[in-house]
Amino acid sequence: MTGLKQSATYLVLFSSYLLLSCSVQQQISRSAKETVLQQPAFKAAHVGISIYEPATGKYWFNYQGDKYFVPASNTKIPTCYAAMKYLGDSLVGLKYDMENGEWIMQGTGDPTFLNREFINQPVFDFLKLASLHSPIRFSTRNWDEKEFGSGWSWNDYNESYMAERSPLPVFGNIVRIRLVGEPVLGKYNLLFQPSFFEKENKNLGIQLINSPSRHIKYADSIPALFSVKRNKILNQFELIKSPSIFSIQEIPFITDTISTALEILKEDYKLNIQHLKHGYSSENRNQYSATLPLIIHSQPTDSMLKPMMHRSDNFFAEQSLLMVSNELLGVMNDEKIIDTLLKTDFKDLPQKPRWADGSGLSRYNLFTPQDMVAILNKMKNEFGVERIKVIFPTGGEGTISNYYKQDAGFIYGKTGTLSGVVAFSGFLYTKKGRLLIFSTLVNNHNESATDVRRAIEKFLIGVRNTY
Repeated sequence: MTGLKQSATYLVLFSSYLLLSCSVQQQISRSAKETVLQQPAFKAAHVGISIYEPATGKYWFNYQGDKYFVPASNTKIPTCYAAMKYLGDSLVGLKYDMENGEWIMQGTGDPTFLNREFINQPVFDFLKLASLHSPIRFSTRNWDEKEFGSGWSWNDYNESYMAERSPLPVFGNIVRIRLVGEPVLGKYNLLFQPSFFEKENKNLGIQLINSPSRHIKYADSIPALFSVKRNKILNQFELIKSPSIFSIQEIPFITDTISTALEILKEDYKLNIQHLKHGYSSENRNQYSATLPLIIHSQPTDSMLKPMMHRSDNFFAEQSLLMVSNELLGVMNDEKIIDTLLKTDFKDLPQKPRWADGSGLSRYNLFTPQDMVAILNKMKNEFGVERIKVIFPTGGEGTISNYYKQDAGFIYGKTGTLSGVVAFSGFLYTKKGRLLIFSTLVNNHNESATDVRRAIEKFLIGVRNTY
């Protein structure tokens, strides 16, 4: 009889659990319909929502969770996972050795080199000291990529969010052009950083619109009603009409693999440095890489990953994935490292993604909400929630600075935005202390992205408050 009573008890408990699970699913489903799916901003959109509880290993809710969506900057989530796992506690900023009285060096793709955000620059300090004693020759044998990612929009080349990728980035591969003086009175100069570009553009015929005799640097007769545009194939700049007075602008420069970076180091910092030119050779790459056994660390890894996730920095994301590729494969190549990660770390994802770049600029990327949940769960299990809380923004921070302000410290997530795309995935603590992992992916909406985000915010806060 005791066994029968225990069986009956287990049956009651199991039945209660099923009823509770069904009740939760039904309640969340009703909330999703009311706050999201039936709202005007979503009428023409494709929507995917997954909510998962790691403690029980159960999904609380799945609405098209197994369908593919363009994730925009949610693509930075798998990139961040790879960087957290394979880049160590501090970034390898340089590989080097001495050969025949010359320094032989390789860049690692480190985006923090001479980046304005990072005051301490150990790689530059080493280069400056090394250059005093022997010539430096930079090899690009470990570079097997193009400056733009697969599927990037070519006409965004002048926008700061689409800096070129390279094996030795400097200043984030961005030239900053700043106005100094009194633009309203028509007295001002334009200053370039790096100053290399100012020198390069002195005699290139850069002129003010409707003022052909005025040089860009000495424009002093009319208000600064212009913006700056770079030539598509040259590091030359021109002024174009604008209704706003110019203040500051950041524009990607042409890297020419490593040539521009080396010219900046030579011209602005007087380093004895040159490009060691040779063709890419897969046969002897590993042998050559083995001759560069020495490394210089640059920055703590998480000091790069935090701004990458907080402000959704595309350049940091792209270079992070290339750095992972360099560490694991000895060569920087998106396609190769993505294939490797999909066959190893991500081989057990619910649906195999189509993964094209590190940042999410490409519309070729396709992930499911369940994929995002699975990757976030791997991050939690392998790196711990406390580290994630440092890297991911919470309410009122970063790209969610205007959202979830009353829930700061209870939600940590990554946004994603392209035209017609809104994504938000991350971690959520409910009022009862349950940790949930969620992913919301919205494609093909034709309304305000703010309206879409507010509806998702209302839905997720409702989940938090109810459970």
